[in-house]
Amino acid sequence: MFSQYFLRAAVVLTALVGSFTLHAEDWPQWRGPLATGYLPAKHWAPATLPATPKTLWKAPLGDGVGSPVVADGRVFILEQPGEFEVLRAFDAVTGKDLWKHDVDKAYADTQGKGSRSTPTVSGGRVYVTSCRGEFQCLNVKDGMVLWKKNFVTDYGALFYGETKDFLANGASRHGNNGSPVIFGKNLLVQAGGTNGASIVSLNQTTGKENWRSQNDQAGYAGAYLGKVAGAEQAIFFTAHGVIGLNPDNGKLLWRFPIETKFARHVTTPVVVGDIVMVSSHMHGVFGIRVSKEGKEFKAEQAWLNKNAAINFACPVSVGEHLYGVGPTKNIICLNTKTGEITWSKDGLINSAAGKAYAGMIVAGKNIIMLTDTGALIQFTADPKEYKEVSRTQVCGVNWTNPALADGVIYVRDNKFITAVSLK
Repeated sequence: MFSQYFLRAAVVLTALVGSFTLHAEDWPQWRGPLATGYLPAKHWAPATLPATPKTLWKAPLGDGVGSPVVADGRVFILEQPGEFEVLRAFDAVTGKDLWKHDVDKAYADTQGKGSRSTPTVSGGRVYVTSCRGEFQCLNVKDGMVLWKKNFVTDYGALFYGETKDFLANGASRHGNNGSPVIFGKNLLVQAGGTNGASIVSLNQTTGKENWRSQNDQAGYAGAYLGKVAGAEQAIFFTAHGVIGLNPDNGKLLWRFPIETKFARHVTTPVVVGDIVMVSSHMHGVFGIRVSKEGKEFKAEQAWLNKNAAINFACPVSVGEHLYGVGPTKNIICLNTKTGEITWSKDGLINSAAGKAYAGMIVAGKNIIMLTDTGALIQFTADPKEYKEVSRTQVCGVNWTNPALADGVIYVRDNKFITAVSLK
């Protein structure tokens, strides 16, 4: 009798543990599980932020502005504590330092020191990009290198750094920032090769190349992967504009040229319907309408709002509206059909206008925003007016996006990485 009871209990417990393992609320890549800045609907989201949040753990961190990611019970983040860019792995629950790996030699310029990209985790592997273009695949358990590529030597990318001799553009000037996106068993990587290898598709497990496409130098932005104009597309904001590719074979579907002096093209493309939105601090926010006529795709400017120019901080969309950081360090809401600003809110960002930053996460009907002062602010995604729900302090001065997983927000500031419970 007792043995049968305990046997049934053990079966139930095993099933429960298995279900938790299978449904872990990870944040495995730039802008979250969907790479859109959205917290998935089934994941836990706070109704309000706690007035006095509990710090679960905190660890010193070297230079850099790359975001943390959370997967497989670990937190991964790039730092530069000295002579190298280093990938760190922490236990997500305890903050225990599990391992570290030197990725590439250190980099610094007038924008700061250290790593600027965000790792990507998939299938027990973590993928990292250094400022200089070293791309590596490592085992999440121990940091062992499984395979690696180099954007300069393998794909013909240019990297000069912030030289005064001539004007280098995009990633060749301030380093590789954009993270790869997962497409099935493959990775789509903005290598920036000018000899036909701007975008490269690589097998996740082996690093074997599937295809390469275009001649654009790399910008700083992450990619968008999803349906636009009825077709699955991979959309990249390169140093020369916005391109839509067939993710199966790399075929160019459309191109929208955007040229600027330094190719400071930072914002990850945001798609609402068939409107693709990116921003340049020199031009403003572009609304690009993508359509299909017969077998051919067409991209044309639907609108341009110069007064909404977003510089570094990637915006998010809710419904038919875009929320981001405007040119006067104001938080703005913009209609994605017309490009019109529906409201603007001052006083939430502390940095100078040219370096204003806030990391945003869409969580249900609200947006959770980490400001550059370390304040976490929750406001309603209301296109009519700014409505603050709650706020709390979670870290110090920062210039990066947070990761939110299982009710814990992982934040990076100038000195530490910190895990804070929002439950």
